[in-house]
Amino acid sequence: MLFDYETLRVIWWILIGALLIGFAIADGMDLGVGNLLPFLGKRDEERQQIIASIAPHWDGNQVWFITAGGAIFAAWPLVYAAAFSGLYMALLLVLFALFFRPVGFDYRDKVEDPRWRTSWDWALFGASAVPSIVFGVAFGNLFLGLPFHLDEYMRSHYEGFLLTAFLPLLNPFALLCGIISFAMLSTHGAVWLQMRTDGAVQERARKTVRILAPITIIGFAVAGLWIAYGIDGFHIVSQQALDSDSTPLEKVVERAPGGWLANYSLYPITIAAPVIGFVGAILTLLLSMLHRPGKAFLTSALSVAGIIGTAGLSLFPFIMPSRTIPNSSLTIWDATSSHLTLTIMFWVVLFFLPVVLGYTAWCYIRMWGKIRIPDDTHPKQSGY
Repeated sequence: MLFDYETLRVIWWILIGALLIGFAIADGMDLGVGNLLPFLGKRDEERQQIIASIAPHWDGNQVWFITAGGAIFAAWPLVYAAAFSGLYMALLLVLFALFFRPVGFDYRDKVEDPRWRTSWDWALFGASAVPSIVFGVAFGNLFLGLPFHLDEYMRSHYEGFLLTAFLPLLNPFALLCGIISFAMLSTHGAVWLQMRTDGAVQERARKTVRILAPITIIGFAVAGLWIAYGIDGFHIVSQQALDSDSTPLEKVVERAPGGWLANYSLYPITIAAPVIGFVGAILTLLLSMLHRPGKAFLTSALSVAGIIGTAGLSLFPFIMPSRTIPNSSLTIWDATSSHLTLTIMFWVVLFFLPVVLGYTAWCYIRMWGKIRIPDDTHPKQSGY
């Protein structure tokens, strides 16, 4: 084997984190545009212009989410099983919301009735806003711990039934994280619109960044203070050797005030993640105001990566902490597939990832250009 088991577990934690960040940057841009669709487009042709800015890419960008789900299933089977066995309501809510995206994009322009198109515009808003918020709520609940535990057969059990297990997830801290996620992705989408459109939509997008970027910055700061002083973190007291097979129940986990900040003391380099999150958001705001949307989009992507990276690094090595029985918490050391499985998957990724990235870059290059509203009020992309 090229890598030992412990190293492979860390590599796959990094790869899955990269997939989630890639999804947030690529498809998060589309979700952000959808969040702003009914508000930045005052006329039908302006809303067509907004939709046209993401039309060539949204379905390809969503593949990042599917790939991340497949990677979690293969690399962290216990995490996949525990999440899907108890969080049905949240997952179905996201799934049904995402159903409206392809239907909305395809059927919106089939009928010229303004009521028909307005209804689909709001459906696309809901299909974007719900996932934007739920993803943030999910990350927020990871810091609080999920209400599950494992039995001796590694089966997960949640407190209460599906509905009662879902409602406690909508707690104040998780809702704050949902607001941060919504504002962050909407800022990302607004910068994209500022870069890809012109006229009134472009100017409204620039003004929107001035509102949403500060909300992202302030929300991120408040969440950090809340985690530092208001939430007890998890830490592993004892565990079996990291380079061997182990089950989640073969460790001892305790909760401690400020526990989620321990990694920043152990590994000072990790402080770079929140710094990138803050600096990226601030630069996005400044560059957008200076009419530099191209550079603002890059700094916005850095901000998204920094904010999500901060969450992942703070939780490390935990993937799904359990507030019911902390010893049942799932970590990268005890929730992973076998050494052989991780090795095979690593070589598959090493071969296919450059292909996917190259094809994605080629698509953006070939379909690049401003989305304008010509005299016939039908938006087209320059270069078509």
